[in-house]
Amino acid sequence: MQCLSHQRGVTLIEVLIAVLIFSIGLVGVAGLLMMSARSNHAAYLRTQVTFLAQSMADRMQANSIGVWRGDYDGTYPNGKTQDCAAGCTPQQLALHDQGAWSSQLVTFLPAGVAASIACNKAGVAVAPTADQLALRPPYGGTCKMTVAWTELGNGATDFTGNDQPPQTFAWEFQP
Repeated sequence: MQCLSHQRGVTLIEVLIAVLIFSIGLVGVAGLLMMSARSNHAAYLRTQVTFLAQSMADRMQANSIGVWRGDYDGTYPNGKTQDCAAGCTPQQLALHDQGAWSSQLVTFLPAGVAASIACNKAGVAVAPTADQLALRPPYGGTCKMTVAWTELGNGATDFTGNDQPPQTFAWEFQP
């Protein structure tokens, strides 16, 4: 007696469907990995911006005379530089700090980064003297720092094809 199977080729179809489902799952995992890498890079850039902003605020705090004379106000990166190996005046120290910070902005952030610093001297009657600096009282003025960058580079688009908006870090502080 012969038993004929009426299910010829069914196993092959089952294997093809399993491979299709597995392939769709792999495409989904690849998309998640890409999104994860982009998010990780964006977090890295935001961390760099925070560190760079704090670095410049610390430099400004160390040179209050230069801050309240307006030596730090302006846009960055700029081509200013000053060698302070033999010592500096407050104005020269501000130029040195501007050059160092401009270099760091260009090195650690994507091309096209733009930053600005503007200090409001409304609460400051006069720039503090060296004797006043030793006491470190609050002088009443504030500074605004803004750093703008595009996370994926100039003219880049996100994963949906939309233009990537620039990111902005804005901070108001008292040096």
